[in-house]
Amino acid sequence: MTAVAPLQPFEALDACHLQIQRTLQDLTRLARRLETGGVNEMDRKLAGDIESFFSNTSREHHAEEEAHVFPQILASGSAKLSAAVKSLQQDHGFIEENWIELAPQLRAIAEGNDWVHAEEFQHNVSTFLELLNGHIALEESLIYPESKAMWAATIARRR
Repeated sequence: MTAVAPLQPFEALDACHLQIQRTLQDLTRLARRLETGGVNEMDRKLAGDIESFFSNTSREHHAEEEAHVFPQILASGSAKLSAAVKSLQQDHGFIEENWIELAPQLRAIAEGNDWVHAEEFQHNVSTFLELLNGHIALEESLIYPESKAMWAATIARRR
């Protein structure tokens, strides 16, 4: 049996954070294009790609965190870490609520519909960016390092 590298479960989570950040940059560029009045076929495709990513991959990422990262942190007994995880869980809810508003707007742009109100779209994008950037910052600065250390310790005890 091959030994599993201690941090292997985090490779996909870390890679997803990078993908989220790149997709947020795409969303920012798309919002600027819409604000200046014109989207083209490439922008419509980008809107569809962004919508698909956050409706699928990003949601799966949050589910993975909820199932595999957060429980171990909550069980650690650390009040500071538990408070951070509870804040991140709350973020997941806020992100989802905002996404419910933003996703149909992106689908409409992707499909060439012109009913999207630019100011409302800008507000939703701004809120989404703020939520996700703050969320990722907390995970990467506190929760992921702690969780990685816990996983490594667990693997070390098995050897």
